[in-house]
Amino acid sequence: MTALSTDPSPEKIDQAVDILLELRDYLRTEPPADDVLPLLTPLLDEDLGIPMLLSDVLRASARAIATDAEPYSSDVSSVVATLREAAAEMMQWYSLHWEVRRLARAIADTPGATS
Repeated sequence: MTALSTDPSPEKIDQAVDILLELRDYLRTEPPADDVLPLLTPLLDEDLGIPMLLSDVLRASARAIATDAEPYSSDVSSVVATLREAAAEMMQWYSLHWEVRRLARAIADTPGATS
């Protein structure tokens, strides 16, 4: 396997999770929708948002495991199938970006109503 110059590490993944935990905690303070929208927009972007990226990560993980583990046991086969199913489910969440756009329109149409 060829290493990328910026190979991910468990530490980098932990940092990403920490950022999402910070976001979760902030959103639990119930900030105004005007403050929430700029946070949701990149998070749910139709191309690079969390649902799309996570779907890609799960699908690529399934492919890597299936390729590396051949021939593999029924347990490995089950995990690969589950990862692929989860990837398909996550892909369906891409439509959340439309909801963010709808929220942006609603906020723009009713200034001051969300603050």
